[in-house]
Amino acid sequence: MKSHARAVVVGGGVVGASILYHLTKQGWSDVVLLERTELTAGSTWHAAGLLPLFNMSYSVGQIHKYSVDLYKTLEEETGQDVSFHVTGNLRLATTKERMDEYHHYCGTANTIGVPYEMITPAQVKELWPLCDTEGLVGALYHPDDGHIAPVDLTNALAIGARNGGAEIYRQTEVTAIAQLPGGEWKITTNKGEITCEHVITATGNYARQTAAMVGLDIPVIPVEHQYIVTDAHPLLEERKKAGLPEMAVLRESDASYYMREERQGLILGPYEKGAPACFVDGVPDSFGQDLFPGDLERLEPHIEAAINRVPIFGEVGIKDVVNGPISYTPDGNPMIGPAFGLRNYWLAEGFSFGVTAAGGAGRYLAEWICQGESSLDMLDVDPRRFGAYANKAYTVAKNEEAYANVFTIHYPDEERPAARPCKTSPCHDKLDAAGAVWGQRYGWERPNWFAPEGVERKDDWSFRRTNYFEHVANECKLMRERVGLIDLTSFSKFDVSGPGAEAFLDRLVANALPKKVGRIALTHNLTPSGGVRSEFTITRMGPESFYLISSGAAERYDSDLLLKELPDDGSVTLNNITTSRGVFVLAGPHARDVLAKVTDTDLSNEAFPWLSSQTISVGMASDVRALRVNFVGGLGWELHHPIEFQNHIFDTLMKAGAEFGIGLVGMRAMDSMRIEKSYRMWGSDLTTEYSILEAGLNRFVRLNKGEFVGREALVRQQEAGVPQRFITLEVDVKDADCLGNEPLYQGDAMIGRVTAGAFGHSVGKSLALAYVKPEVAEPGTELKVDILGELFPARVIEESPYDPENAALRA
Repeated sequence: MKSHARAVVVGGGVVGASILYHLTKQGWSDVVLLERTELTAGSTWHAAGLLPLFNMSYSVGQIHKYSVDLYKTLEEETGQDVSFHVTGNLRLATTKERMDEYHHYCGTANTIGVPYEMITPAQVKELWPLCDTEGLVGALYHPDDGHIAPVDLTNALAIGARNGGAEIYRQTEVTAIAQLPGGEWKITTNKGEITCEHVITATGNYARQTAAMVGLDIPVIPVEHQYIVTDAHPLLEERKKAGLPEMAVLRESDASYYMREERQGLILGPYEKGAPACFVDGVPDSFGQDLFPGDLERLEPHIEAAINRVPIFGEVGIKDVVNGPISYTPDGNPMIGPAFGLRNYWLAEGFSFGVTAAGGAGRYLAEWICQGESSLDMLDVDPRRFGAYANKAYTVAKNEEAYANVFTIHYPDEERPAARPCKTSPCHDKLDAAGAVWGQRYGWERPNWFAPEGVERKDDWSFRRTNYFEHVANECKLMRERVGLIDLTSFSKFDVSGPGAEAFLDRLVANALPKKVGRIALTHNLTPSGGVRSEFTITRMGPESFYLISSGAAERYDSDLLLKELPDDGSVTLNNITTSRGVFVLAGPHARDVLAKVTDTDLSNEAFPWLSSQTISVGMASDVRALRVNFVGGLGWELHHPIEFQNHIFDTLMKAGAEFGIGLVGMRAMDSMRIEKSYRMWGSDLTTEYSILEAGLNRFVRLNKGEFVGREALVRQQEAGVPQRFITLEVDVKDADCLGNEPLYQGDAMIGRVTAGAFGHSVGKSLALAYVKPEVAEPGTELKVDILGELFPARVIEESPYDPENAALRA
């Protein structure tokens, strides 16, 4: 075994082989893969080999699409047959709600270029003549995917990697991983040591054990997945003899199973409730290329459903029950990207659909490693989307839940119950008593809306307007006309100080830092190509101290960014104070009136202008950082307070606000109001795929201030012409608003995609935010948007349809 390499991949399953292959495609030939036994010895060898293109995530959908496209070329490139059966894929629907899900997915499919057809029950019968179509309302058909032989695929990727100069060492068990003082990594194995610049782990069932070697606790735990292999059936044998093509992979989503042909028999793969997590405390030494005993009793409801839909399934004997471990994460998406707190240590773990995702995961991770960024926004799979709250107990509960919900309808407003409540702000019980209907973000419980007395505290999830529509409208009206209070304790919060703090932050963000103590600036950290990596509201607290606020979902993501960019000379101190400070947003025309009753601070425009901050007292609570900013676009303050004062501040504000009609407001109303202001949301409207210039945030960029990450790319883009424009749309719909990823059309040409949408209750219009080609971005341009399979008129309007002059903010 060689003693040094540029990059070492640990794990020889299909994911590890793909990463190695794609590193060579990036021009890195000095790369190595270490496998403890033989290639494919983990979950790869017993995988069913399905390649479903269906995915509701814009990013994961592209990862899957690239995989399927790549696999069709590997035999010609490597000489290895991968047994790719392009049979197509049928997803059945028995309800209108399921068809809504498929139609919503089709919008995403259009934006990423995945071919599909929405078909009738009669067309299902043509494609799957052995299927009983009674009760079906339609189906989604993907003609280009199917199934593949995972072992052959892995070997093809390994051949391609070796052809690019990579080396693979089998029977090489990693026993320790440590970072050397100079930053390189030393990997100890049973065959010796190897030193490298980059480590990438793709260790499947061993993910938690591998991560523990470097002090990481990651939320990857396998769940038992079973599938049944049957004997051959005469009708399938007759089809084979007649030269008829293999039928499409069949998925009855509403009964939670997949089925496909296998050697003139059938494979049935259910996703059942009650499938247990396994290897919670690590893979035992006794478990090699093994399986668990089958548990057919657990599968009985799915077996019965399969027989009802495909009667021949009840006419064949069971040849085998395959029950093996498949890695999961709490949200079902893999972890692909940098490890938190470690330089040049990369994770590719938690692949519940590893064969489908392997190709794209390898490509986009290799880009990230070799070029410093990926061409695809990877936020949906970034390992840092989980925080320390995702411990072992949490992960077991959520992973079992994710498995059981593989085939359930994935509504945009769904809130799953497992492992909740997890993180709560001190005023949780007060909000709960007021009728909060809870949601969850990064482990934090947050009210989505408040059910009035006599109204059931429950979401009716839907792709259309649903039971909370009128109540969200009332919360918007409350905040726009009187005064409302929002708990945003989940915000990420950091104190940055020291003699080097200003220079450190100035290089990190595109905007100029606030010059005066007490002033606030909205800033963005960019990728080398100018995309938006992070967004920070920065307040100057003193000559050498700054207060940074970012999205609640970005705590570990932004903490990692700041930690890795800190200078080594000790001139900057970084403190993550997220859990030590709560946040209330007090906003509305009477916000000043309420706050004035409980503080001695002068709140007039002259003394406390917009985009400024002061440390004030609220009642008996001191050290409250009051920032005159908010995400709803009205007069108001964010009150960042010591967490121990939260309940006192809550009671004080609610009592003082009673005469002004104060009320509580949830996340869904806040989202409606921010879209009325055309405010961009990090993670949906602001991503690494669109530059800050494309996002229309030129006013937050100072190209003349000196060097910052992404500056050169922005200069080039400005000279060449900005390729996309961010716009606000008014949409003519009746019962369904844009949710994100809907394609936009001018005539028959797709010219952009929606990133977010909501009904603007204050302006009485359905609104959407989108990126389009510059030639169609002018206000007044007529377009059409695909919502749930139907085209609706949409027109470009001026930004900020509510209060475009910001009069309310400055009141």
